[in-house]
Amino acid sequence: MMTYYGRRRSGSFGPHLALVEADAAFDYVEVDKDRGDQSTPEFLALNPKGRIPVLVLDSGAVLTETAAMVLHIADMHPDAGLLPPLGSDERARVMRWLVFSVCEIYEPDLRFSYTERYTSEPAATEAVREGARAQWDRGFEILDAAYAETEGPYLLGKTFSVADLYFPMFLAWHYDTAALLARSPNLAAMAKAVRARPKFDQAFIDQGYTEFDAL
Repeated sequence: MMTYYGRRRSGSFGPHLALVEADAAFDYVEVDKDRGDQSTPEFLALNPKGRIPVLVLDSGAVLTETAAMVLHIADMHPDAGLLPPLGSDERARVMRWLVFSVCEIYEPDLRFSYTERYTSEPAATEAVREGARAQWDRGFEILDAAYAETEGPYLLGKTFSVADLYFPMFLAWHYDTAALLARSPNLAAMAKAVRARPKFDQAFIDQGYTEFDAL
């Protein structure tokens, strides 16, 4: 059985949903940052960066990086239909926007939320943060337009994929999620559809993602 190390309202949510959607067998371990769980020798042996999530596969192999996790989970459970066929245009589209989200949404989110990691000059902190804010918002604008190209609510139209379960956590982390959803109707429609999937109800509740309950 796989072991999944995560934390409530963190980057572990997307892969967690992928595991749930695939009906994968896994043990979930809550990693308490305040307790120092991420800095223990045992955890650092799994991920030297000391960050969650971490997925330990049945073989004992260790997987980090959330986008890699959702893709690997989809490949391990092809019957779940989380990825289109190899070589298809649809699969390429999912890959494109997953990589885009890591570079243009996840990265500026970290720069906005943990600005002190990105400069050694206190006087530059606000400028770094504002640059991240602009890139972050522009990334969501572009992603919303990508969703508008289909008949929705998913990135592939009526076909659900790992992209759709991966993106809502980014929406929830925004500094003003309500305003973001109001100006991003296609992302709001996607988030509403993902939140409504029966398999995900308990995960959204357990992980504290209430931003989409009223959509």
